[in-house]
Amino acid sequence: MGLFILRRVGVMLMTAFCLTFIVFVMTNLYPNLEKLAKSEGNFRMTDIEVATWLSNNGYRSPLDDQLLADLNAGRITQAEASEQVNTGFDPRIFRNYAEWLGVYPGWTRVDRDGNQRGRCILPGSDPAEAPTFCGVLQGHWGWSTVSKAPVTEALGTRMGNTGFLMLCVMLLMIPSALIVGVLAGMREGSALDRTLSTFSITTTATPEYVSGVLFIAIFTSSAVGLKWFKGTATSAMENPNFENFFLPVLTIALYGMGYIARMTRASMAEVMTAQYIRTARLKGVSFPNIVMKHALRNALIAPFTVIMLQFPWLLNGVVIVETLFQYKGVGWELVRAAGNNDIEMLLAISVVSVFVVLVTQLISDIGYVYLNPRISVT
Repeated sequence: MGLFILRRVGVMLMTAFCLTFIVFVMTNLYPNLEKLAKSEGNFRMTDIEVATWLSNNGYRSPLDDQLLADLNAGRITQAEASEQVNTGFDPRIFRNYAEWLGVYPGWTRVDRDGNQRGRCILPGSDPAEAPTFCGVLQGHWGWSTVSKAPVTEALGTRMGNTGFLMLCVMLLMIPSALIVGVLAGMREGSALDRTLSTFSITTTATPEYVSGVLFIAIFTSSAVGLKWFKGTATSAMENPNFENFFLPVLTIALYGMGYIARMTRASMAEVMTAQYIRTARLKGVSFPNIVMKHALRNALIAPFTVIMLQFPWLLNGVVIVETLFQYKGVGWELVRAAGNNDIEMLLAISVVSVFVVLVTQLISDIGYVYLNPRISVT
């Protein structure tokens, strides 16, 4: 088992390395960097001004000194200089990724005013006290250009909000899905089975943005008259209660509940037709005892894996629901960072998402081996 876990952890680390590099490259494409430069500087900046800003802030390779000298001397126009700007692949991307990871010293340079600037020098800090390495491995996730604060500080509160939301979702979704699946699978083909299966399929087939809008229209608006809940979860960040927090939780839980219930139902139906269940029936064991003592444990092995794999799917729902209900968690912050090209925040959220997905898959693999004695890891 120890060797199996080590292999899985090794694969997990390699996967995380590859995924973070792909996300890093995608977020650092020149169109994204150009948008960042203009949002931080001036939207009327020319291409050469954008390239200069990116170079001065460590996003791209330094511009050719001769090009800058000719431009400053007036020997070429800004349009001519812009034509010579490299807007394609920049080999510096590998160094930037190494700096972001924290395995390469952060860049430093002196600006025109004689002030020292660099990746590890935060605004308002003393350059002499700045560390040499400041990447993810050192706990430095960069500076958020939207929040105007370190990414760890800005993202920490959002992660706490999303963590509480996900906890409430799992507490509602898992027991409900298991109960629905077990009840449907106990008597396959019955009216109860068909009713619960229809309900499960309907919830799985309904996206969060559809069910969320329907819940807001029905339970919060004056058009229908059922003002049972609030249409926004903004106040839930400070004081969560049933009125302002139940609809976001229900919207996410319903989507995942149907899939888990269907898998539980299929597993329970298969177990109920097993030979040892028939033997128990022939011996006169009561139906409740057959379900609780013999069938239930074996029927819950397959849903365990499905439950663990629901975490990545729920991350998608979090983005939609938090935006819909104005709940300022990781999903809401992701939408804001993407809209404002906050590259460091996007990278941090991608790392958190990759970590959650890979850890839940690792737990799923290990748990399935322990729950199912027929699985061998040797």
